[in-house]
Amino acid sequence: MKYKLLKTQDSWELVILRVILGLVIFPHGAQKLLGWFGGYGFTGTMNFFTEIVGLPWIIGLLVIVLEFFGAIALVAGIGTRIIAAFYIMLALGIMFSSHVQHGFFINWYGNQAGEGVEFFLLWIALAAALLLDGAGKYSLDKLLMRQYPAQMN
Repeated sequence: MKYKLLKTQDSWELVILRVILGLVIFPHGAQKLLGWFGGYGFTGTMNFFTEIVGLPWIIGLLVIVLEFFGAIALVAGIGTRIIAAFYIMLALGIMFSSHVQHGFFINWYGNQAGEGVEFFLLWIALAAALLLDGAGKYSLDKLLMRQYPAQMN
């Protein structure tokens, strides 16, 4: 089972996908956890999630942890398939709870009531590729995979 989770292609494309996805999601997590980039920080975000949005506190906590620490893990290439699977679920949850009612497009011109789903579709596509093929070159998953030489094909 560990081997299947760690197995990856020796691919630059996967490196690009995981690093870009991690770097794009990290600022969102940093807003929520640390208050960076104009965010509300942990307490403000948890209050928003639980009191305004109505999420259970554990879901709010998981969102913050996934966006911050999951992004760091993706850039490092550790637990890539697991993080990718959770990122798909997270993006679907965000998309259907807060964005689908605003249509497809990002609110580039400020003429919509909110943001559409196109960002989340790209997020899901990147995460799906990582879920299927792993972390690629220069990842901790690839380094850990070397423990299972008899199973490599």
